[in-house]
Amino acid sequence: MKPNTAYLSIGSNLGNRSENIKKCISHISAISIIKATSSIIETEPFKVSIKQDNFLNLVVRIEYLKDHFELLKDINVIESKLGRIRSSVRNEPRIIDIDIIFFNNLIFSNDNLEIPHPRFKERLFVLHPLSEISPNFIDPITKKTIKILLDEAKNTSD
Repeated sequence: MKPNTAYLSIGSNLGNRSENIKKCISHISAISIIKATSSIIETEPFKVSIKQDNFLNLVVRIEYLKDHFELLKDINVIESKLGRIRSSVRNEPRIIDIDIIFFNNLIFSNDNLEIPHPRFKERLFVLHPLSEISPNFIDPITKKTIKILLDEAKNTSD
């Protein structure tokens, strides 16, 4: 069976952020093969209504043997193990947050999952680390490389 390639964005802004990220990567390596890991960057919280600490963010490229539904289940288990409590409040502080950005070149949407991630193009904290490990990866929707999407996002955020 040919492994699937997925890109995951990881962030933490509660507790010992570095340790949270380290534990998260350890859990991810137990369910997949990590092929690339970006640098960790520190960013201000994105579109938040309450004051909160900065995030540590990175992106990993993994090889995963199951499908995207199983990856989402595995990610939810990892987040729970690390202490994430889900609520209906968007953009709240998080011990850990793992998002599937891409899964192969899949374009998919249902009530629980959207691939590519619907807001990754607006998020420099995803695009910077993603561009570091895979600048020439092509977004299956826009047909643009990550490098081009990053340049466009930088121009809009100025």
